[in-house]
Amino acid sequence: MSTAAPRTSLFSGPYALATVGMVAIVALAAFQNLAMTTIMPEISRDLDGESLYALAFAAPLAAGVPGMVLAGNWTDRAGGRVVAWTSAALFAVGTAVVMVAPTMEVFLVGRLVEGFGAGAIDVVLYVLVARIFPEDLHGPVFAGFAAAWVVPALIGPALAGIVADVWNWHWVFAGALVIALGAFALLVPTLGRLRPPAPGLRPGWQRSRIAWSVAAAVAILLLNIAPDLGACAQVAAVAVGLVGTWFALRPLLPAGTFRAAPGLPSVVLLRGLVAASFFGSEAYVPFLLQAKDGLSASAAGLALTVAALSWAGSSWLHGRLGEHRLTATRTFGIGLALVLVSLLTAFVVASSGLPWWLLVVGWFIGGAGMGAIYPRTSMLTLRFSGEGDDGFASSALTIADASGSVIGLAVTGLLFIGTGGADAAVSFPLVFGGMTVIAALAVAAVRRLGPVPAPSGVPVAE
Repeated sequence: MSTAAPRTSLFSGPYALATVGMVAIVALAAFQNLAMTTIMPEISRDLDGESLYALAFAAPLAAGVPGMVLAGNWTDRAGGRVVAWTSAALFAVGTAVVMVAPTMEVFLVGRLVEGFGAGAIDVVLYVLVARIFPEDLHGPVFAGFAAAWVVPALIGPALAGIVADVWNWHWVFAGALVIALGAFALLVPTLGRLRPPAPGLRPGWQRSRIAWSVAAAVAILLLNIAPDLGACAQVAAVAVGLVGTWFALRPLLPAGTFRAAPGLPSVVLLRGLVAASFFGSEAYVPFLLQAKDGLSASAAGLALTVAALSWAGSSWLHGRLGEHRLTATRTFGIGLALVLVSLLTAFVVASSGLPWWLLVVGWFIGGAGMGAIYPRTSMLTLRFSGEGDDGFASSALTIADASGSVIGLAVTGLLFIGTGGADAAVSFPLVFGGMTVIAALAVAAVRRLGPVPAPSGVPVAE
């Protein structure tokens, strides 16, 4: 009588420590992201840096672009272990600088170093999934990454606010640094399994791509500075920033990304467009609830909390259903429909006298859509790549993610400030309407996806 092979899981012997370590790192990133949003007004007042407020958010995302490119190239050459150690060290140094910063300029330097390290760590996590976990566990791993946002979403903003009120904001980053060291320690035993590829599969140093990534970071930062400039300087900054971003990103992404070529290029483009539309809008959701309905900051943050919860729940369901029930095109179709519903809801609430809770419900729906789209784009990125170029593919996806988010924030900033900002009846609908258009463009990327390779061992492709 034959016996069935035991079913592997994320917490099976060889995967348990890696799972816990990676999820802990993602949870730390979630906490720091939410904590920054909560305490940044206090930081900018304390350091007399209100004029540099937006850069505190844009700087780490932009710096992450060269971090991702360098990490992807280096991982394809060296296997990932030394990349992980270097990335973690840079992140720790950056966080320490932020923690003790006496001025806003020093604070921004720390955020740049921190963002560079965080971008590189993101690539290492994707490579770990590709090289350590079997393909049937990729979906559950990415669902675990989404679930790692749940606890930080529930307690992160409140905890950061309490720490800042009782002591000061410096201690928030001190706690984040301690947590970061503990999370990385959990991952150390697994890093030894990231061995270098065979000599014939090791690419050379891609110096031109690294240089282009630096240029992309500068161009993206220029776009985010533009809303604070005068009219003529603003037009010049936007023109140079857009052209520079387009030229600089082309060598960093798969060939054909901007024309949505089938396969990996369309997956990467889809990720960037969705990130731009959702995160470009999300920054204005609490703002709208406070400006239009008079909600407190903590009450307005409810929309972000419920979106994080629905994102995690949707990712968990995506991992449970598997590809035999949810094909890639069906997953993306459902996910984009939910995201469009959330953006249209925000547009209608901003344009009318409908109650604020409809926006919270809409953002809950949008979070569910993102929770379906993100793990599937991550899975397909690894599916379309192979050993020796999974570092490049992973860095391309994370670059599209980060660049899309920052570009979305820059566009919404221009739309908002371009209408004066104070006229909520015009500025907020313009923001959400513009991001709805960008989300609609993602539908075209899905239509260009083309045939999807079947998982290993499955003979029929979608």
